[in-house]
Amino acid sequence: MLDFLARPESHAWHQQLARLLRTAATPDFPARLDHSLRELVGHETVLINAYRGRRRPLLIHDDYPPHRREQGIERYLNKAYLLDPFFTAVNDGLDQGAHRLRELAPDRFEASEYYAHYYRALGLVDEVGIFCRVEEDVVIAVSLGFEAKSPPLTRRALQALRYLSPIVEALLIEYWKWQGSQFQQRLAEQEPVEAALASFGAAVLTAREQEIVRLLLAGHSTKSAARVLDISDGTVKVHRKHIYQRLDVSSQSQLFRLFLDHVALVSRQQSS
Repeated sequence: MLDFLARPESHAWHQQLARLLRTAATPDFPARLDHSLRELVGHETVLINAYRGRRRPLLIHDDYPPHRREQGIERYLNKAYLLDPFFTAVNDGLDQGAHRLRELAPDRFEASEYYAHYYRALGLVDEVGIFCRVEEDVVIAVSLGFEAKSPPLTRRALQALRYLSPIVEALLIEYWKWQGSQFQQRLAEQEPVEAALASFGAAVLTAREQEIVRLLLAGHSTKSAARVLDISDGTVKVHRKHIYQRLDVSSQSQLFRLFLDHVALVSRQQSS
């Protein structure tokens, strides 16, 4: 340990850490954290969101330029977050540590309509989230995106993020302690658009069929959905056939578009 602390590169990092500590209670902290992590692992994009239950995420910090905000930010906050593996993981109880998206995503994530209609356009080839519970019902996720044009995320860099995550979590807790009050009202006002997910197809589908729809839209295969629900593959296939018939669709792509239309309708109803 003494040898490590005596290295010149260790000195530079500890100077960086000292600057983060001094600004942890200030509004500038999210941008400074982004800068420090970027120097360390070279991520291309960043999103820092606060999640409260299943409400719409609250954006705290990002680095998306104006011409990319509609795809990268607006679509995510308006609809796509409902099928985001990070959002799902938080709602399943994940609240600490650094985790790769591919570790949390369903087995057919890259074949999902969420991936085709939203995620692929971001140009990301890898993503890591650092999670921290900053309040009893609030989790902050720092999402670091890596594009094909940027250096790939190495195993060494991922391990570094995992080792650093307790420090990042402590800093995020300190930041929220002093700055969180400015976000509380905005979090409370965030529309619970997940009502759209709960009500999609409710008039014609059984509760089990609605569960299967949610899993299929998120990118679960038949086998994966069966495993999650503890039923057979054949049962999932039968339910899927009934779902398509009752919703009058013939493909998962049509099912996804119908779902997005439903989300838009519920959102308009809640804002009127």
